[in-house]
Amino acid sequence: MSTSPKAFPVSWDQFHRDCKALAWRLSGSGDEPMPWNSVVAITRGGLVPAAIIARELGIRTIETVCIASYHEYKDQGDLEVIKGIDESMISSDGGKGVLVIDDLTDTGKTAMKVRNMLPNAHIATVYAKPTGRPFADTFVTEVSQDTWIYFPWDMEMSYVEPISGLKDG
Repeated sequence: MSTSPKAFPVSWDQFHRDCKALAWRLSGSGDEPMPWNSVVAITRGGLVPAAIIARELGIRTIETVCIASYHEYKDQGDLEVIKGIDESMISSDGGKGVLVIDDLTDTGKTAMKVRNMLPNAHIATVYAKPTGRPFADTFVTEVSQDTWIYFPWDMEMSYVEPISGLKDG
């Protein structure tokens, strides 16, 4: 993340709409059966979108892979696999039929780590930055590399100063 990121706050409503848009993209034409038999959520950011997308696509088998990449919510550091994928929960064959879901691909490092675990899986993210974009098979919205996305679970309701800096009232 750069020293002066652009803020992109995302509300719960917007995030839900973006997740449903991703589900629409993943559902295909409707003329053929969906190729997904299970979902792997990359935690923690992929938990909420995975739940929404699994519901929309009618997928019941959901597994997690726990990878920590952001530390103190500001710096992307070394990747740490906290919990691997339970192979008995997903199809074999290198992840064929598995839909991997995350909230964002930033640098693509997390997606590459999961791709090494499941080379035949389909990786889908709600948001993508230019550096990470090549590592997502499907995404909804691209934001600039210097944008910091504030997800709804990271925010609380509070007063915000106007852009002009003038006090209201």
